[in-house]
Amino acid sequence: MPYEKLEISTPKPVLSWANHALGSDETKMARNVASLPFVFKHVALMPDVHLGKGALVGSVVATKEAIMPAAVGVDIGCGMMAIKTPFTAEQLEGKLKQIRLDLEAAIPVGFNENKNVEKVVLNWQGWRDFKELHSGVQRLESKAMKQMGSLGGGNHFIEVCLDTENSVWLMLHSGSRNIGNMLAQNHIGTAKELAKLAGDRLPDPDLAYFVAGTPEFATYWHDLQWAQDYARFNRDVMMARFKRIVEKHLAGGKQTKPLLSVNCHHNYAEKEVHFGEDVYVTRKGAVRAREEDYGIIPGSMGAKSFIVKGKGNAESYCSCSHGAGRLMSRNKAKNVYTLDDLIQQTNGVECRKDEGVLDEIPGAYKPIEQVMANQADLVEVVATLKQVVCIKG
Repeated sequence: MPYEKLEISTPKPVLSWANHALGSDETKMARNVASLPFVFKHVALMPDVHLGKGALVGSVVATKEAIMPAAVGVDIGCGMMAIKTPFTAEQLEGKLKQIRLDLEAAIPVGFNENKNVEKVVLNWQGWRDFKELHSGVQRLESKAMKQMGSLGGGNHFIEVCLDTENSVWLMLHSGSRNIGNMLAQNHIGTAKELAKLAGDRLPDPDLAYFVAGTPEFATYWHDLQWAQDYARFNRDVMMARFKRIVEKHLAGGKQTKPLLSVNCHHNYAEKEVHFGEDVYVTRKGAVRAREEDYGIIPGSMGAKSFIVKGKGNAESYCSCSHGAGRLMSRNKAKNVYTLDDLIQQTNGVECRKDEGVLDEIPGAYKPIEQVMANQADLVEVVATLKQVVCIKG
């Protein structure tokens, strides 16, 4: 659907691709961001928009000469990776459980980390710049190395999927792990201190910002780009292991070439040109969707996911949603649903079916089909996927 302009009084308008009215807290959050003097042109809200910290998850904010670290978020560079393999559904028969067990043994989840650091991780060029990162993370280099190639927790996942033509896809969702979180926390703290010292009357303390040209801005921007690179490479490392395990089961260990590979952030900031001007674009729970950009829009652990190609919609700052978006909080999901509900809603999926993942039940998320319908002017669907194996962090 085309966007609608929200009926709220703000210096800059808010354009929404959601098909529902925002709640009072969501409206307040949108108003707070759109009231900041450095926000450029308008704020764009994606179809999966919901409450975040400081800025809404599912929002795209372009700014001039300033950036808000909390609007980027603490999982810097969080995003998705997917590859289309030459394998077909028939080759998976009878092998799903063992594939899941092998993946769980090879890729640490939650707070776990790798016991050994593999050569490809040690050779990552980003380690050369580690000593230039914020002083608050200098003790974490060893931990960051051990966590490279690990999934994390929450809504992060690994999935084996099938498309409508029964081709096998490998997909995963992860970010910059503890190192990205700690970098973000340190910089958010600095921004809040600067706002306090300057006497800034911000509508929300989490909208504290750095001004371009200052040392604090330069330091944050450097660390932000580093963490985004870490997150992308983290997904590459996991996908390489993932691919080897599937090849072991389906091709006798023989290496295969992906038919398509996509690796995209959905929590990040970049310098871009929009409406003829240089701006900083913060996508918090949104994927870049310029013309010909490939992206990934996952559903819940029991729903469809989509590989998409961008249409370059200018009003959205060439963006699209990053998923279905939560319909209810994790705590509410645990109170509303039972283990029997989880088993029913994940029928046909090889996955954990215990109370530890109850907060990720499909019913806690918005219907992905409606989210996709709302952004037909932002992306075209390249492939529709449905998971047959799902591993949650």
